[in-house]
Amino acid sequence: MKSITRRFSRRCAASLLAALAAAVSPAGETDVRALLDQNRQLIEQVRAQQKQIDELRTRLDRLDEPAGPRPPLPSAAESGRQIRLSGEVGVGFFKSGEDGNQPNSEFRVDDARIFVEAPVWQNVYFYGGLELTTREAADEFFHVGELYVDVENLWRSGRDYSMSLRAGRFNIPFGEEYQFRNVIDNPLISHSLADVWGIDEGVQIYGKLGPVRYNLAVQNGGHRSLRDLDPDKAVIARLSFDATPRLTLSASAMRTGDLRAADANPNVPTDTYSEVWFANAFFRALGSTATTRTFHAELTEVDAAYRWPSGHLKADAGWVSFDDDSTAADYSRHLSYYSIEGVQHLSAGLFAAARYSAIDVPRGYPIGGQGNLGKYFYNPFGPLTKNLQRLSLGVGYQFAPPLVWKVEYSREDGRLVNGTKRNDEDMLSSILGIRF
Repeated sequence: MKSITRRFSRRCAASLLAALAAAVSPAGETDVRALLDQNRQLIEQVRAQQKQIDELRTRLDRLDEPAGPRPPLPSAAESGRQIRLSGEVGVGFFKSGEDGNQPNSEFRVDDARIFVEAPVWQNVYFYGGLELTTREAADEFFHVGELYVDVENLWRSGRDYSMSLRAGRFNIPFGEEYQFRNVIDNPLISHSLADVWGIDEGVQIYGKLGPVRYNLAVQNGGHRSLRDLDPDKAVIARLSFDATPRLTLSASAMRTGDLRAADANPNVPTDTYSEVWFANAFFRALGSTATTRTFHAELTEVDAAYRWPSGHLKADAGWVSFDDDSTAADYSRHLSYYSIEGVQHLSAGLFAAARYSAIDVPRGYPIGGQGNLGKYFYNPFGPLTKNLQRLSLGVGYQFAPPLVWKVEYSREDGRLVNGTKRNDEDMLSSILGIRF
């Protein structure tokens, strides 16, 4: 770095000598003025160059520092800029068929959330989310979304090996779709049929082991937010790595743990549903409350994503093993699901997207989908679905990263275990997504 400064100083000195030689001429005063102007410009150039050299030296010094915890950050009282408030919201229109879950041509506010992020101390950070309204909520109350404390780089070796800790209420780290299902990042308005996601209380470690990124979480597993009503826990693991600069592969596994479906004492509260979301509903027991006490599910999934500058192709396949302890019948089930999604940008802002997804359950299970949830999921005596398919086609225009408009037609059909067709659940929707 010193040699760069010396060479530049020598060039400056040579330029000054040349300018002085030119000034000693009959032109006299005019040349002197020109020399003074050149001298001022040269001084400004030297100052700008020195500033760039100082910045470069600072960056190089930082690269030479050993890897370790971040330096302490100012507290909120010391710097108001450290607390970050953001949010996202979708406003749109939804129209489903008569047997769908939105048959009345609804205008609605969709997935409105507020987020706050703040440093706590050194490498400790806080993140919280408030769900003002979500597409999946069955009420009009506010709900706590993610709310956790992150301890980043709890352990680190070089740049390729690290471990961080997260504790609180956070997304279940299963599969890949949950990371892109929000109103801005989702290229469509609907999600895949399986749409495995959820927010649950627990602890998680995550980081890198060379080229592999990992997540391991232990969470409550049940749908209740204030209490855990059973001692067994959900365990989730995910591994992912970039096979090439464009191809990413991942594998996930999860057990919900034994969840309490009913109790001999009717006054004892129960989980009733799993916390993990599946097919626009949850997992629930198939046996009656008179004969069933617990239920559980084990899930595995593999994902692949191939990206190019103007689009991507994604695919996933998953399997579910479900059972409950009903003494009246065998309610074990084996479910399989898959989806494939393609996106192509047609111009600077215009893009098109398509997704095909399906679920297959030979012995039948209460699957919501885009159908009437009161009929296909919440009704304990409702019909069980054998298979369901969804084809979603959409176009959108990205005005800017925080502003997108999308239109979609989503066709859905399937069959019940008794052979009856599920139809009239198609959805036409349009949404304007905003992030701020």
